[in-house]
Amino acid sequence: MNLFVILGMVGPWQIVIIAIIVLLLFGGKKIPELMKGIGRGVKEFKEGINPDEEKEKQEKKDKE
Repeated sequence: MNLFVILGMVGPWQIVIIAIIVLLLFGGKKIPELMKGIGRGVKEFKEGINPDEEKEKQEKKDKE
């Protein structure tokens, strides 16, 4: 199945319903912690894919 077709079926009301369900399940206090965890996971994933690129960026910052 095409990914575009799956994503194309999600409208604004579906996103609102999903957000309400997540809020009810986890509560308002846990959501920032969840988002931080997701952000760290994405960052580590990107670093894992391109470790050389990240090292080059860090070296450039250190030289400046």
